[in-house]
Amino acid sequence: MTHPAIRTFGDLDALSRAAAEELATIARDAIAARGVCHVALSGGSTPKRLFQLLSSQGPGALPWEHVQLWWGDERTVPPDHADSNYRMTREALIEPLQLDPARIHRIAGELPDHAATAADYARKLTAALGPRLAFDLVYLGMGPDGHTASLFPGTPALAETRATVVANQLSAANLPGACVRITLTAPAINAARKVRFLVAGADKAAPLFEVLDGARDPQRYPSQLIAPTSGDLAWFLDTAAAARLGAPT
Repeated sequence: MTHPAIRTFGDLDALSRAAAEELATIARDAIAARGVCHVALSGGSTPKRLFQLLSSQGPGALPWEHVQLWWGDERTVPPDHADSNYRMTREALIEPLQLDPARIHRIAGELPDHAATAADYARKLTAALGPRLAFDLVYLGMGPDGHTASLFPGTPALAETRATVVANQLSAANLPGACVRITLTAPAINAARKVRFLVAGADKAAPLFEVLDGARDPQRYPSQLIAPTSGDLAWFLDTAAAARLGAPT
């Protein structure tokens, strides 16, 4: 199986430093071309280290005044909840850099009508990015079950071909206790100019091998759905996550 672009690093810090350097280049190129850089963020411990590194560099390291921040998915919890992807980003990146709230576009996961929340976020994205939803950069993680964003194995959102944001119903097979997540769909992610998976940890080695080198089975490994239509895809891995892969290309 032909790999997408793969970059392997000794540890999470090295991975995060490389991602931060690339973000600066992507942001400046997007701003030079279009006056703005639209980035969709992910949750989890791996991007958190990137956000902490970016905040440690100070507000002058990137042209943050031209960067618009969105989210690839969100839990249906209030923004101050410990599980909120927004809260993690706020604490690790937004507050330390004192980023302008007008350029922060969180998903209102706490609202009771999850379908309406998804539709409202889709409308906001279309108004800002146009109908094609061409993010300049989408960050993704990957869970030990092969999920990405909130596209979990066997869930309804995996079959979505038209909507850009959906309320995805999870089951006990995905997580203890059924719940709903608001998430970008695979078509929305695949419309991006650049997609970057940030994957670290030994618990990711087996599913990563299946996603990249195994038989195609996106119902079981949803990360296989990610294949940008005209943009480029790259995986940033630490050596523990990449342990079962062959020589990357």
